[in-house]
Amino acid sequence: MPRAKRGGRVRDKWREKKWKMVEAPSAFGSTLLAQIPISDDEGAVGRVIETTLYDLVKQDPQQYSIKLYFEISKIVGDKVQTILKGYEYSREYLRSLIRRGSSMVDMVEDFETKDKVKIRVYLIALSSNRLNVSKKRRIKEIAIEILIQKAKNLTYYQLAQEAVLGKVASDIYNEAKKIVQIRHIGIRKMKILAKPENLEESAGGDMPMQAKPAE
Repeated sequence: MPRAKRGGRVRDKWREKKWKMVEAPSAFGSTLLAQIPISDDEGAVGRVIETTLYDLVKQDPQQYSIKLYFEISKIVGDKVQTILKGYEYSREYLRSLIRRGSSMVDMVEDFETKDKVKIRVYLIALSSNRLNVSKKRRIKEIAIEILIQKAKNLTYYQLAQEAVLGKVASDIYNEAKKIVQIRHIGIRKMKILAKPENLEESAGGDMPMQAKPAE
């Protein structure tokens, strides 16, 4: 026998969703990142919104190569607050940097910022010529020394601003070029490992909208 159809009205879950505005933290200009449909505020916490540095500062098309990941931390009314979970070079940009006849220094180290945020930093350095082991080691030492000092004196968002806009890479480059010819140096990736619960409330000052050109 054919099944009898159930009575009642089918819920339209899409109609139950509300469109809300996702904002970057104040340290990144409180820029509107996206408008997304949300039906459950609590369920939306933890979702990640991907964007690019160009979408934030709109200065140089090359900034499309920097991808930023903002995690939803809180929803207040129609506004969605976020924290910067991390950022990285796009795969295409990273591949374009690799060339024959040069050496690559790849460093991965963990640091803790002034406001007790534990982060993992991935640095890449590319020389103009081949480097021996001792020079590669020295570049890593310079990078670690600078990052330790910055992490000690800067909050997470202050350090993130300097990393995303190229200030950290510029400082490392200025020291490393004293011993080798560097073609490119940069923080190719950074991510949070552990953070205090009130991170979004201590975001710090507004983002300086002038990005430094990468070396």
